[in-house]
Amino acid sequence: MNADRPASRRDRQIAALAAIAIGIQILEAAIPGPVPGIKPGLANIVTLVTLLTLGWRAAVAVTLLRVVGSSLLLGTLLSPAFWLSLTGALAALATLALLAPFAPRHVGATGLAIAAAMAHVTGQFLLAWLVIIPHPGLPLLLPPLWLTALIAGATTGILTAHVLSDPRIQRHIRHARPPGPA
Repeated sequence: MNADRPASRRDRQIAALAAIAIGIQILEAAIPGPVPGIKPGLANIVTLVTLLTLGWRAAVAVTLLRVVGSSLLLGTLLSPAFWLSLTGALAALATLALLAPFAPRHVGATGLAIAAAMAHVTGQFLLAWLVIIPHPGLPLLLPPLWLTALIAGATTGILTAHVLSDPRIQRHIRHARPPGPA
């Protein structure tokens, strides 16, 4: 009766990872940054760990649960901040879907994180420029935003590699799946 079905174990893993990501995102939202809206994206470490251990579909579930869950708890659901977060997350996920077949053999955690961060910022920028603030001067902000994404992506990638190499984590990912779209 208490048999641990693979689907229920996987669902619990996804829920636990999403809860951790939501907690990190809420903590990050509480820390004031030098520029409003620019955060290091530490919750993306959880997405990358999920991608590299449970696969792309699990990473999508964790990311979408994180975006919706944190916006519910922060009171930003359906606000411009929510749509920017969702757009950035979807752009990052699309990029990870393209790169996942090459990970971890040809593209490591840092490469994945940088690509996802750049896609995240680009997706958010396009939504802001095309829909929210269609100002002709807005593209001038893109180079500094990309530089910030490069630094944040490199940081989260390095932290992800450290998390994945920790022996305490290794015990939990013995049955890791390849990060492909399955």
